[in-house]
Amino acid sequence: MILQPLVPVDGALPGPVLTEIAALYATNHAFFELSGDFPAPDRITVEQVAASLADELAQDGAEVLLARSAGRLVGLATTLAHHPDPAAEDPDPWIGLLLIDATAHREGYGRAVAALVEDRFRAAGRTGVRLAVLDNNPKALAFWQAQGYEVMRKAKDRALGRECTVLRKPLLP
Repeated sequence: MILQPLVPVDGALPGPVLTEIAALYATNHAFFELSGDFPAPDRITVEQVAASLADELAQDGAEVLLARSAGRLVGLATTLAHHPDPAAEDPDPWIGLLLIDATAHREGYGRAVAALVEDRFRAAGRTGVRLAVLDNNPKALAFWQAQGYEVMRKAKDRALGRECTVLRKPLLP
């Protein structure tokens, strides 16, 4: 499996890649029903995905990493090099989203992508990584805890004020 950064071309996301990503998002309508990120989770459009990704990439230190296995897009991860609130005393990078093709859940892709993201941060000299899981998503909480992430605190997410649990994993050399 490889991770490839999504890089805009002339300020826009490449159409064929955007279509692939929109198809990936569409397989995850159950997650998007929980998150409320899209008004009609069972009808996510390419335009909505493009706007969402553009918002992600507009943040300082943000990356969208595409996960491919045998040439097929199986997932993506969005990351932040640092907490988006400059006043936050938080030295760790963040995983903002890990999204795996829902037709391939429970095949090890999520675990593999998470490990590759952690390896990228470790190679950059980072000593830990954080993420937030929506409280209405117990499956995601169980997944991250199985990967070695430990609960730090409860919080509200910055985007929509949703209740969530913040987790952290130390990145040992």
